[in-house]
Amino acid sequence: MELLYGRHAVLETLRAGRRRVHRVLLGLGVRSTPIVADILAAARSRSCPVVEASRQAFEPVGAVNHQGVIAEAEPYPYLDLDELTSGPAVSPTALGDRLYLALDHLQDVQNLGTLLRTAEAMAVTGVILPERRAAGITPAVVNASAGAVEHLRIALVVNLMQALEWLKKTGVWVVGLDAVSQAVPLAQADLSGPLALVVGAEGSGLSRLTRARCDWLLAIPMHGRVASLNAAVAGSVALVAARQAAVAQHSPTADRLTLRE
Repeated sequence: MELLYGRHAVLETLRAGRRRVHRVLLGLGVRSTPIVADILAAARSRSCPVVEASRQAFEPVGAVNHQGVIAEAEPYPYLDLDELTSGPAVSPTALGDRLYLALDHLQDVQNLGTLLRTAEAMAVTGVILPERRAAGITPAVVNASAGAVEHLRIALVVNLMQALEWLKKTGVWVVGLDAVSQAVPLAQADLSGPLALVVGAEGSGLSRLTRARCDWLLAIPMHGRVASLNAAVAGSVALVAARQAAVAQHSPTADRLTLRE
């Protein structure tokens, strides 16, 4: 069992209903606010008991900002790669073509949570995470994403390179985010069509093997004094651009739309 903490994390877990929540612990003296009321309503709708608990009951989660709310939940429900890339959930929608996010050994939980929150906001088709040398979907990541990961379809794979090759076979272009000289600047990139954005690890970026599997590379030019963005911010910028390109392409007025370069 996992102990999820934080009001938004617990609320979205209950709303998503993808994993069983055994009970919700509410701290003694927690004030009734709109989000607390939403948590209580969501728990009732899931027939999940809510128990008032003392400070000692919150000690197992450690020194984190739990906001007086904990959920005892089953582990995160990862999908197989086949499930992620097939079925009605991956059919093109009004938002445009399939859009995947693949992470090449991203390890910082805050970066991962932030990037996955953007991924959910941009309605990505699915996320691919490697099993080893990378952060998984832990309670800290759920909290960092404000619960957004509970609405995402995420696959955990043994071999990221093989997963990227599988995506290619399904008609997806694999694009690596990498600030190298041969990369296409974001403003000049065609991000329409089925796409998988690959974001590398903090500091080291994409690995050599992962870079070799990409169809092409994408860069975000820097115009200020800093030399680069962190993985979460850079990945978020690219995801927003990719989703906007897909929406524009599939819009009924797409022939009248122009994207500024």
